[in-house]
Formats: sequence, structure tokens, C-alpha cells
Amino acid sequence: MNINYRGAAWDKRRAPVVFLSRGIPVDDRDLCWLALHLLFHGPSAAARRVVGRFSAVTDIFCAARADFEGLRLDGAAVEAIVSGPALDRARRELEKIGRKGYTLLTLEHPGYPGYLREIFDPPFVLYCEGDTETLRNPAVAVVGARRPTPYGQAVAEKLAGDLAGRGCVIASGLAAGIDACAHRGALRKGRTVAVLGSGLDVPYPWENRGLHREIAGRGAVVTEFALGTPPLAENFPVRNRIISGLALGLVVVEAARKSGSLITAKLALSQDREVMAVPGNVTSELSVGPNGLIRDGARPVASWEDVAEGLPSPWRENLLARQDEKEENIEASLSRDERRLLGELAVDAALPIDELAERTGFSVSSLLALLLGLELKGAVVQHPGKEFQRRM
Repeated sequence: MNINYRGAAWDKRRAPVVFLSRGIPVDDRDLCWLALHLLFHGPSAAARRVVGRFSAVTDIFCAARADFEGLRLDGAAVEAIVSGPALDRARRELEKIGRKGYTLLTLEHPGYPGYLREIFDPPFVLYCEGDTETLRNPAVAVVGARRPTPYGQAVAEKLAGDLAGRGCVIASGLAAGIDACAHRGALRKGRTVAVLGSGLDVPYPWENRGLHREIAGRGAVVTEFALGTPPLAENFPVRNRIISGLALGLVVVEAARKSGSLITAKLALSQDREVMAVPGNVTSELSVGPNGLIRDGARPVASWEDVAEGLPSPWRENLLARQDEKEENIEASLSRDERRLLGELAVDAALPIDELAERTGFSVSSLLALLLGLELKGAVVQHPGKEFQRRM
């Protein structure tokens, strides 16, 4: 039989095919990696022991029960491997992946992200929605608080946009707050990757489902969790190692003392990634995380150049040499009144329309027209209640 799905296919020209009783070709490496992944729920210690025992993943599913002795496996797991249920389940999952138009990248697939493959426990498979080529480009991860300050929002969008405008992919977790700001900033000028803690077909959080679709259309959304997996709390610390593993470096914008972003920073350090942080107001609870990281040796970040300086060669030199043409075009396109209004807007707080009218002397109707133009140019963001903030 021939198993086809977007991103890979079984090739009859591969080395000898061995069929189980249900007719599943066990020389299909992608099918075998998926079967192993689903059976052990990822690269668990037991799964790593199994992979270490055999010279090829396909050999696992040709083995006899005696070949698994000494691996401390559950009897049901061994039975699922040698009798066929594990491969049956993987085949059904592949059929679902194909129907939804997703791509499956296994650990040995040529499109699997190279930096992610280098970490201690890379996922055996990645489910991908969108352009898998996005995963092959250098990335910087940007993470932070779910309820950031206006300052944190502005910094995340600005950093992500500046880096994306120079060809760097931005990786984050699609969570509310800093993650969403980083994705939106990147999409204004380039590409981004979102890493989920649920199945691709289970958008989370629900309020970001539109952003999910936009990222899939102009970048990539990935996960190691099987289709239909709900966003369980225990999934997210596991997910975080992929965010940092995809990236050359990680930037923490705002984070409280006990934060998932600090877990991601620890993972990044263990993966030998550069950890960076944006300094914050010492009186703010959301500054405790990044300020503590800086105290402990993280690189302080105030601009995209600071991020670039923290990346390894040759990415550092390539990034510093790139010019953001879009940013230059925005500056050149501003009218005199737009420049004047932009000078009154703050980057660390949103100002109400009435206060802007008082500061500038413009009528409210004139202000709204100018602000709309600045929003369309990506220079201003509007918050609920007709409050406006400069994008740095």
C-alpha cells in the first residue's frame, strides 16, 4: 500500500518492505516515528530507551517480544509494537492529518528544524499548519506575561517587528499578552512561528483563533501534540522546550516571579541558547522576572540591535547588515501633522483621545482621521475606550 500525506510519502523504492498481518508497511520511517510518538506520548525516557536499542526506527516494529527485554517497558506497550496496534493508530492519525491539509515532520525528515533536532529531547514528530520553510530560517523567541503593561506590549511588538523586518523569524507560544504581541509585530513585517500546547485542530486560547489562522497563512503553527489534544496545563511546560529549541536566542519581555516564561528561559539555558531580557520598572511585579534574569547574567535588551549582538555568528553579522526598508518607508510617508501627533503619543502608556486633543489643539474629528492613518501605517495601536499608544 502507499501512504500519502502532505510533506512525506512511502516510496516503494526503499529497502525491503516487511508487512504485518494488517498489511502496514513497516519500512515507512515516518509512520514508525509517529507510532512511537503516539505510543509513548513523546520522547519519554522509555521511548528513548527503545530508540537506543535499535539501529533504525523501522527495526523497532520488526522486532520480537524478546528484543524488548531489559528496557523496563509496560507489557501493553510491547504488545502494541509487536502485534500491530501502534502502527494501526499511526496510520489512522496520518489519514486525519492528510484530510486536514497539515504536514507531519518527523525527526529524520529533511524539513525538520535543525536547531530543534540538537536539543536533548527533541519531539519525534511535529505537526505543522502553514509553510514548513518558515521553520528552516533563523529564529528568535519572544515570550512574556499574559497580562502585560502597555509598555511591555509596545516593546514586544517593536522588537518582533524590527527583527522580522530584517529576515528573522519570531517564535512564540500564541498565548494572550506578550506572545500575541510578538506574533502581531512579526506579521507586520515578516514571518512568525507559533508553538501550541494542544492539537493543531484545537485552537487555544480561543480569542487568538483569528491570529492562529493569520500565522498559518503567513508563517507556521506547530505542535507535538496529537490531533484532538486539549490544552491541558501540563502540556505547556513541555511545549516551552520547543519554543526555545527552535530559536537562536530567547527574549523575555515581562514576567512575574513565578512565570512560564522563566521556565522557558531555564530551558533555553539548558539548550545553550542566548537568554536576553528587557529591563523594567523595579516597582512593577512584571519586572521581577526579566530584571532577575539580567542580574543572573542575561543580556539586557533595549533594541533589535541588542538582540542581534547576542546571537551567534554568522547570524549576528547577517542580521546587523540588514536594513528594514518598511520602517524607512513609514518614516518617509508621515505628514507634518502625523509627525507632530506621533511626538505626543507615549510608548509606555495609552492616551485617551480627549487628552490628545488638549495636547495638540486638533479637533477630535481631525485627530481620529490622523490616528487612523497612523494605525494603517503601523505607527500607532488603538486600545479599547479610544486610547492610543505609539509603537515605539
